[in-house]
Amino acid sequence: GLVIDGKTLEHVLHDSLQNIFLELTEKCRAVVCCQATPLQKSVLVKLVRSKLKAMTLAVGDGANDVSMIQVADIGVGILGQEGMQAVMASDFAISQFRHLRKLLLVHGHWCYTRLTNMVLYYFYKNVAYVNLLFWYQFFCGFSGTSMTDCWILILFNLLFTSVPPIIYGVLDKDVSAEILMELPQLYK
Repeated sequence: GLVIDGKTLEHVLHDSLQNIFLELTEKCRAVVCCQATPLQKSVLVKLVRSKLKAMTLAVGDGANDVSMIQVADIGVGILGQEGMQAVMASDFAISQFRHLRKLLLVHGHWCYTRLTNMVLYYFYKNVAYVNLLFWYQFFCGFSGTSMTDCWILILFNLLFTSVPPIIYGVLDKDVSAEILMELPQLYK
């Protein structure tokens, strides 16, 4: 790992040393920046996002972390003694830092699988309905006749667009939380 303080970080963030710093950080498992200003934190996250083309996760617990949380792809605010500013600016909020592992490994995995399956579901639903309209036009001789009443179309979209995602989102868990915590490589 690499530990860098705010004064050193100020020199590193200048254009001449950015590439060397990024090469060094790519070789480390973890980089910890301590006593950095809010501006330095946000500039560092922007630098990693733009130069390394990496997805960034920013974790903070106070008002000094708000700019970093907002710049990152995913922001996690920790409800702490420093107030609610980080929580209000974040995408996700947790009460303690130790809950970050479960947020990432368990809920992140479940969210990813649910979203990918729902995208496939919406493609399937729309292909089925458009296919039905396509073949109906052959049946009616391309006259432009409406196949269904408006209320049937609304009911179709209501039932097949809202109910299954709610049920799927609540009930689907492809792997149990205990297994996901024991095997972090399943996140990939």
